[in-house]
Amino acid sequence: MANVRFNAETAQAIAASALRAQQGRMRIIAENLANANSTSKTKGGDPYRRQEPVFEPTPVAGGVGVRMARAQPDSSAFKTQYDPGNPSADAQGYVKLPNVDPLIEALDMRDAQRAYEANLNVIDTARTMQMRTLDLLKK
Repeated sequence: MANVRFNAETAQAIAASALRAQQGRMRIIAENLANANSTSKTKGGDPYRRQEPVFEPTPVAGGVGVRMARAQPDSSAFKTQYDPGNPSADAQGYVKLPNVDPLIEALDMRDAQRAYEANLNVIDTARTMQMRTLDLLKK
């Protein structure tokens, strides 16, 4: 087993990296939701493609945190809707719609929110522990 020592600064640095990663995740979710009903600008063209965040470990002060490395396109199929009057319709009258499901995005946003709150709690707890230690040393 690795020698593990508690270090409040390390805990806070790791949690802060997770906060930044979750902020990036929430930005991507917001972009997906904003484009959920968009269509192609060209006849028969592809609409907005849902993006997914990709996370990777990253070194932080005394530990390993996380960062959002990039956003990658979701390879799932586009939805189609028969709408021959739409300027984006193909020759058969079908319009491609984004592969964004607002329900999935809402669930992902809730998950990101909970992860963000959990990491805020880590920072708050580490800070409280530091303050209590300082209070004990003053006595």
